[in-house]
Parts: sequence; structure tokens; C-alpha cells
Amino acid sequence: MLAQGYARTYRANAVLTASPGQLVLMLYDGALKALALAREGFAQPADDISRIAVINTQLLKAQNILSELQNGLNMEAGGEFSRTMHRLYDYHNRRLTEANIRKQVEPVIEVERLVRELRDAWAQMLSKNDESGAVERVRGVA
Repeated sequence: MLAQGYARTYRANAVLTASPGQLVLMLYDGALKALALAREGFAQPADDISRIAVINTQLLKAQNILSELQNGLNMEAGGEFSRTMHRLYDYHNRRLTEANIRKQVEPVIEVERLVRELRDAWAQMLSKNDESGAVERVRGVA
């Protein structure tokens, strides 16, 4: 029990001290974790009464995170890139809604792959910014 409290405190401090770019990376990681847990829920036996609850809860969590990323877009500063990302997040959320309603794992796998690509590209961009010593001005473009 005590270890859980320490872990919670550590996560809270990590969020409070993270740069805007690192926060975006944390959101991607959270979405990927929820998608993986939803995928695991689909693997549970059909007669397992917790299966539907696990799938629903984790898909909604992933959708909430993706909506947060979408709402954080700065449409003025990001231009066409932000508009494209907005449409992509819309697509992700539609596919996850479809997965949840129809209880199909395929859309979850698709969205998980797409989000992982975004997460990895974002992490690479952050790494390059750190290496070059560039000032991080990525807030609102994720």
C-alpha cells in the first residue's frame, strides 16, 4: 500500500515538473497503455463478466486522452499541421467508439499502431531538440 502512495507521488511530481513536450509524450504513453489494456480485455473469455467493463473503461480512457491532445492543439500557431492532427484525432476517436459499440478489437489495434507512430515521432523530435539545445516551443502543436 505504501509503495502505491510513493508511485502516485512520483507520477504527480513528474507531471508537475515536465515540459510541455514531455507532457504530450506522457499523454501518448497513457493512451497506449489504455489501448493495450483494452486489447487485453478483448482477449478475455466471452463469459468473463468483467470483460465488457474493462474494454469500455480503457477505451473511454484512451478517448479522453486523445480528446485532451486534440483540445490542446493551437489551431492558429500550428496551421495546416494542427488541422491535420485535429482530423486524425477525430478519426482515432471514431474508430475507438466503433470498437466499443461493436466490441471489435481490430479498430483498437489500428489506433494503437497509429498512436504509437505519433508517440515515437514526438519522442524523436523531443530528443533532437534536447541534443541541439533548442528551446522547446512545442506546446499546442501536438
